[in-house]
Amino acid sequence: MIGNKGTAKERAARAGAELVESGMVVGLGSGSTSALMVGFLGQRVRELGLAIMAVATSEATAQMAREAGIPLLELDEVSGLDISLDGADEIDGQFAMIKGLGGALLREKIVAAASRRRVTLITAEKRVTQLGLVCPLPIEVSRFGLVHTERGLKRLGAETKIRRKGSELILTDGGNCIIDCEFAGIPDPAGLDPRVQGLPGVLETGLFVGLCDTLIIGSADRVEHIEVDRQGRRASD
Repeated sequence: MIGNKGTAKERAARAGAELVESGMVVGLGSGSTSALMVGFLGQRVRELGLAIMAVATSEATAQMAREAGIPLLELDEVSGLDISLDGADEIDGQFAMIKGLGGALLREKIVAAASRRRVTLITAEKRVTQLGLVCPLPIEVSRFGLVHTERGLKRLGAETKIRRKGSELILTDGGNCIIDCEFAGIPDPAGLDPRVQGLPGVLETGLFVGLCDTLIIGSADRVEHIEVDRQGRRASD
């Protein structure tokens, strides 16, 4: 077993990788914690002979998995995933999350929905009393009608910013745009999500509600595992 040492983020990433067993089909998330997890998982594949297949949520993650020696499949080649491992930008007391600052929210949510066990890997500062007070909410939208979709988000009370690099639009792996939305907090993620989803042009939101089964929290000296029930309540440690 890989020793549980290193930074808080490395501890969380290692702990996630150690949940993977031979024979599993694994969803690989995107972002910095997921990148570390992919590295540790690849180490287990090489050193322990772990026989797994994986589905990546982004082209960047897919490239890291190939370099780590993790065999990849397309999502539609499997009936479902045994486990998915991903980070989060924020998570509240009911285990609702904001994801997508890295721009892979649509694929991350599709993979999470196809997984039997969804594991979230974070460090302690990602836990918040309310979503959206600090972290913007990413929304993946169609390029067609982009400004009109942005106006709809503004009508819901968001301060919006279309994600760009200089004057160029930043596009997701699927060729879509991202609008980052700042709300005055999100006290009811389950209520806001369908309102945003209902806007024409919106493809997916960065609100992940009911999509965390296990929360792994890395800190400077330990790792905490929290199991979550289907009502978004802490089940056990």
